[in-house]
Amino acid sequence: QVQLVESGGGLVQPGGSLRLSCTASESIFSPYLMRWYRQAPENAREWVATITSNDSTNYADSVKGRFTISRDNAKNTVYLQMNSLKQEDTAVYFCKLNYRLQTYWGQGTQVTVSS
Repeated sequence: QVQLVESGGGLVQPGGSLRLSCTASESIFSPYLMRWYRQAPENAREWVATITSNDSTNYADSVKGRFTISRDNAKNTVYLQMNSLKQEDTAVYFCKLNYRLQTYWGQGTQVTVSS
């Protein structure tokens, strides 16, 4: 059973940056998909970004050009670099792993963008 732990959330001013991390409890081998989602209060959870085990990436239109997803296999970690943050980026951010026919979610990390 893979466990995912997110970290790096916090309070940031509009225009600022944060880097979220999602660390797996064990090494993950190809093939897999790792995604970031977010959920704002009273909103449905929405997809943000995807990275595959061969480094293909994809982004929601709302974050394209501002967010970057990347991975460090040696650390079993996927990152979400978030730049030019806006108030509407405020949400709980979750990572999700699709691996060996199983789906794993982290517990989420809060990102608040406010002046």
